[in-house]
Amino acid sequence: MHNPGHRFQAQDRFEGGAQYIAGRLTKGTSGRTHAVVDPATGDDVYTYELASTVDVDAAVAAAHEAFPGWATTTPGERSDAMHRFAAVLADRAAEFAQAESLQCGKPIKLTREFDVPGTIDNTAFFAGAARHLQGQSAGEYSGDHTSYVRREPIGVVGSIAPWNYPLQMAAWKVLPAIAAGNTIVLKPAELTPLTSLLFAEAATQAGIPDGVVNIITGAGKDAGEHLVGHPDVAMTSFTGSTAVGKRVAEIATATVTRLHLELGGKAPFVVFDDADLEAAVHGAVAGSLINTGQDCTAATRAYVQRPLYEEFVSRTADLMATVRLGDPFAPDTDLGPLISFAQRDRVAGFVDRARSYARVVTGGEIPQDLKHGAYYRPTLVAEAAQDSEIVQSELFGPVLVVLPFDSDDEGIRLANDTPYGLAASAWTRDVYRANRATREIKAGCVWVNDHIPIISEMPHGGYKASGFGKDMSSYSFDEYTQIKHVMFDNTAVARKDWHRTIFGDR
Repeated sequence: MHNPGHRFQAQDRFEGGAQYIAGRLTKGTSGRTHAVVDPATGDDVYTYELASTVDVDAAVAAAHEAFPGWATTTPGERSDAMHRFAAVLADRAAEFAQAESLQCGKPIKLTREFDVPGTIDNTAFFAGAARHLQGQSAGEYSGDHTSYVRREPIGVVGSIAPWNYPLQMAAWKVLPAIAAGNTIVLKPAELTPLTSLLFAEAATQAGIPDGVVNIITGAGKDAGEHLVGHPDVAMTSFTGSTAVGKRVAEIATATVTRLHLELGGKAPFVVFDDADLEAAVHGAVAGSLINTGQDCTAATRAYVQRPLYEEFVSRTADLMATVRLGDPFAPDTDLGPLISFAQRDRVAGFVDRARSYARVVTGGEIPQDLKHGAYYRPTLVAEAAQDSEIVQSELFGPVLVVLPFDSDDEGIRLANDTPYGLAASAWTRDVYRANRATREIKAGCVWVNDHIPIISEMPHGGYKASGFGKDMSSYSFDEYTQIKHVMFDNTAVARKDWHRTIFGDR
């Protein structure tokens, strides 16, 4: 199916193993193997040995050993290293795009124009941000003392990343951690370790010291839980499902480990009756189908005010029907497969169950001409109830559900009516409506007249069951630094007035 000239040769490239510890590839020691599967063909493209707890211990030890040296580098030195890192990524952009498309089934145009450039930009951003880790300015707040605030690195960070954006998620975990002076052990998803390994290699190539960035590829129950609970891990950052996030929180709480969680989403797409309908339709198709819908910020619930509802449904269905499924390495492919056959069948199950209470307007099937891969047609569902499974649960697939609303109050209420609060969008020409929507919709990001774009300078993170803490932007340093108050006496007086509250008389 793929042109061999465009394939990433994973088995050859990572013959040394799928663990990256102290600057080199090594093999796992669990005694169990795992295959990376090309979801467009079902073919195994890389088989490797999974990490054991012994490998996790080795990676944490490497990070722990590297921490004192890296933490005491100057901000300028860390910045220079990360600028070199960005340059290495730019030089190897084609290699990263090919590997990401191979292991995820992403269309090559998405990896070339979104995943890889976004990661390079994120690296360049944190290279600059490393120089701006100041605390508050000094001041005499008590009158007799000078106080100031230091931001200090925490130590070894243990991070767990998902399979939907392996490269970008590796960057979102690694970059703020090391820019702040921490070291890191990252566990990517077993399905998609390739670009995380390439990312760590690129860090070494850029001159970032051995042990600062380590990768452990193992099962969540073994490697992941051991990493979160490790006594030398000072902080855990997890991106993934809310259910698994709860388990991560349980383990981290037991060891009083700092925790950052970016969890599930069920983003509402609210179209008011004064919206530009063409823009909303195009935004809904793009926002619901990006990465085959496997995006926690993807538009999943479109609420359309009654006057525009029928036309929105019709035009969105028509546009969805034009989306081209096919070989991810073909330049004209719009939509690739889902990450696995299990995920495809999970999405199909949601749609099939919805047929009993809703209308499948378009899609809702496995394309027979692509049945060798984990493909599913773009799907639009209408006439579902607000409390139905397909409206309330995270599908993680190319499915958009459309519901009508009447008043603005109702639209905003419905938008907030799920456990999640990661992202949302509002579509209107009215600035007052837009301001109200951005103020009242409970989500970490609310777009107006667009849906999906992210930028390195702005934070990403959720409300409610979507987790807490921020990725990207300078706000992410709040997760990866320890705040220390330093207070100097300015009086040189040995017997201070406040001592008399403890002993003696005035």
